[in-house]
Amino acid sequence: MLNLTYSYRIYPGLDQEAKMLGWLEQCRRVYNYALAERKDWINSRKCLVNACSIRQEYIIPADTPYPDYYKQQKALTKAKELIRQLKAVHSQVLQDALKRLDQSFKFMQHRGFGFPRFKKSGQYRSFVFPQFKSNPVKGFEIKLPKIGTVPINLHRPIPEGFEVKQVRVVFKSSGWYAQLILQADVSVPEPMPDGDPIGIDLGLEKFLAVSTGELVERPRFFVDLQSKLRWLQRKLRNKKKNSANYRKIQAKIRALHEHIHNVRREFHFLTAHKLCDMAGMIFAEDLNLLITSRGMLAKHCLDAAWGSFLEILKWVCWKRGVFFAKVDPNRTSQICPQCGSHTGKKELSERVHHCPECGYITDRDVAAAQVVAQRGLVAVGQTVILPVEDGCHRTPIKQETSRAILGSPRSTRFG
Repeated sequence: MLNLTYSYRIYPGLDQEAKMLGWLEQCRRVYNYALAERKDWINSRKCLVNACSIRQEYIIPADTPYPDYYKQQKALTKAKELIRQLKAVHSQVLQDALKRLDQSFKFMQHRGFGFPRFKKSGQYRSFVFPQFKSNPVKGFEIKLPKIGTVPINLHRPIPEGFEVKQVRVVFKSSGWYAQLILQADVSVPEPMPDGDPIGIDLGLEKFLAVSTGELVERPRFFVDLQSKLRWLQRKLRNKKKNSANYRKIQAKIRALHEHIHNVRREFHFLTAHKLCDMAGMIFAEDLNLLITSRGMLAKHCLDAAWGSFLEILKWVCWKRGVFFAKVDPNRTSQICPQCGSHTGKKELSERVHHCPECGYITDRDVAAAQVVAQRGLVAVGQTVILPVEDGCHRTPIKQETSRAILGSPRSTRFG
């Protein structure tokens, strides 16, 4: 079973937009109420018998079961009979709000931290129609339950053989969008290791270094616009909360964040496609991104968004039939790709790799990318024979797999 997600811009009328904004607010309230119910139940089980609070205590009987998704869904059905605003919202849309909260708790239990937070006004920005009996897209219009027919900018057609299973309506600063989840009963095989291999090394001095010697500059997506963001936030602080001018500046801040996200995502996709043009196998380091997002350079690491880029690269490689794999990232900058000897730990200011054993000199990040490529070939079962030195020139030995280890310069260049 193959799933795809296509995003299209939609243009609801004034009445439809008011209804969808009301739905978002009701979903937010259901989400917050369900979160408060779970949080109160958890806190009521934390108090020790000999250390009760002298101010307040939760009055929840000991035999009260945990309010999981199914119990809250059953309670939601009864609440809709009493609250008129809930009855106006599509039933499955409200159920999806509870499901989203349940998934947040499961994700928190999986990674061990990150308790779900309450959604402030305006922070709940999407709702889902989980199923359709027939295709809701007719021409350049999409029919949404209880909302009606909405014009849609179908800038690319839906592929043949795919059916619309779900529709997520998203509200952004630039307008409304419909994300169509498409499904087809086909099986796409995973790409097999074949073709020229390259390794990549991610960094902050350069966004990306390729084992062929290519270096990609790192755009400062957030850092370059941080002064403008700081200026807008300073203006927001001086406005009366929830006033008309307050909401205008809030809209400008949201638009700026969306612009940064769009520019960064476009750069990631363009870079991923250029890498796929260069080789048939791409290897990258299996980085611990949680550590990089907490250090002294956390802002710059998050601005580069290495995790997002690797996910996009994996998707683009699968789509274009290029093999992608991650390798062990330990000590890639301490090993010489020419002779395999350990050169010792390098300081961050040392940007050139100089091997004292064989005299190989190259950029530090390029050398690390070459080591990544060699480890990737070993991981997929390829025979790696390192090149040898012939005077001042490198003469590669003919490899058994007829594939270059370090890659060769191609016509494709990063502009």
